[in-house]
Amino acid sequence: MGIHEVNVDRFDLNLLIYLDVLLRERSVTKAAQALGITQPAMSNGLKRLRELFGDPILVRTSDGMSATDRALQLQPLVRNILAEVDSAVQPTGKFEADISAKVFRIMVSDYAEATLVPAIVKRLRKEAPGIILDFLTPSDVTYKDVEQGKVDMAINRFDELPQSFHQKTLWRDDFSCLVNPSNPVLKNFCLEGYLSANHIWVSKTGMGVGTGVNPTKDKAVQLGWVDEALSKAGYKRNISVFTRHYQMPALLAMNNDLIATLPTRVARMQAMAGDLTMVDAPYDIPEFELKMAWSPLLHHNPPHQWMRSLIAEESEKLAQL
Repeated sequence: MGIHEVNVDRFDLNLLIYLDVLLRERSVTKAAQALGITQPAMSNGLKRLRELFGDPILVRTSDGMSATDRALQLQPLVRNILAEVDSAVQPTGKFEADISAKVFRIMVSDYAEATLVPAIVKRLRKEAPGIILDFLTPSDVTYKDVEQGKVDMAINRFDELPQSFHQKTLWRDDFSCLVNPSNPVLKNFCLEGYLSANHIWVSKTGMGVGTGVNPTKDKAVQLGWVDEALSKAGYKRNISVFTRHYQMPALLAMNNDLIATLPTRVARMQAMAGDLTMVDAPYDIPEFELKMAWSPLLHHNPPHQWMRSLIAEESEKLAQL
C-alpha cells in the first residue's frame, strides 16, 4: 500500500516518530531503547511502516542495518514534519530570559571560543545572569547529538553539514601573522623570509575525535587551510610546534624565531593583549566562514530562538571590528 492511499484522518503520528528514530539509530533495539518501548513494539512499528510506504525502510547488510533509498528520501521530510508539530505544541509565551535558569549546551571550536564566547558571556551576565552555559569542544560532540537536540547549537567552520540542519553564517575571516617585534624576519617580511622561519601550527578543528599530526607524512590538506594554500603555491613551511588551542600561539610567538599564522580576528586580539606585531600573511589564504548550526527540532523553540538571536547580534558587532 502506498502512502497516497493512506486515510490521513486515521494516520498514527507515532509512526513518523518511529521512522525518525529508526533511521537515526539504524537498529530496532537501539530505537526501542531511545523511545522507551519494547523491542517487539518497535518491530511491529517497523512492520507497519513497511506496509505504509511499500518499502523495506531498513535492510540487513554486512555493515548492519542500512536505510533504503526511499527511506533516505523520507528522512528530511519526516524531520521537518516533526519539527513543525513540535513548534505547534510549544508554549506561545515570550521567553523570559532575565529570570530563566535554562542550560544551553553549545559546541564551539577553539577559534569561536577565543573570539565569540567572551562577548556572549559578557552579554548574558548583564541580561540573563541565571542562564547557564555549557561549552563543549568538537571532540565532545557528534552531528547526531546536534540533530537530536542534545546540543543546542554548534559554532564552527564546517566543510559540510547534514542537509536537515539549519545554519547561519556569523562572519568571514582571513589570516594574519603574529611575530615578536625583535624577530629578524620583520626586516623584510616576504614569502622568502616566511619560508625560512619556523612556525606554530594551530589545528583546523572539526567534528569528531582529533588525532596526532605526523609532519613528515601528513598531507597539506590534512594540516588545514594555511598549509593547503601554501602547498598549492608550491611551497611548504617548517612547523616546529603543533597546538590545538588558539590561546597558545600568542605565548609561543614571543619566541623571536617563531611565526604564528592565525585567523585575523584572533591575531588582532592577541596582538593587542601582548607585545606582538601583526602583519599580513605573505601569500593568499582563502577566507573561511564561521557558522552556527542547529537541529530543526529546536528551530521554533522560543528559548532557542532567543539565544540564536543574541549570538547573531554579538557576532554582527564583532564582524565590524
